[in-house]
Amino acid sequence: MTARHVFYTGRVQGVGFRYSTKRIASGFDVTGWVKNLPDGRVELFAQAFEADEVDAFLEDIQQSSLSSHIKGREVQALPAEPNLRGFSIVR
Repeated sequence: MTARHVFYTGRVQGVGFRYSTKRIASGFDVTGWVKNLPDGRVELFAQAFEADEVDAFLEDIQQSSLSSHIKGREVQALPAEPNLRGFSIVR
């Protein structure tokens, strides 16, 4: 199982970023979550059994209408969370 922890910067809050990310996730076999941070960034955790699936999901985010709001992206590999189910918006 492969997991990625991502921080997005730019105008990524108040533009439907989390909801769009959840919609994009529904087209992939990924689990995880997305949430707004107090400093204006968006934090995302995504995992899948295949690294290609996570990478394709993250690439779809970059290629979506959200790309105009993204100024930067920091990606880190992390251990997977095997008990995580679905993809959710954390409030």
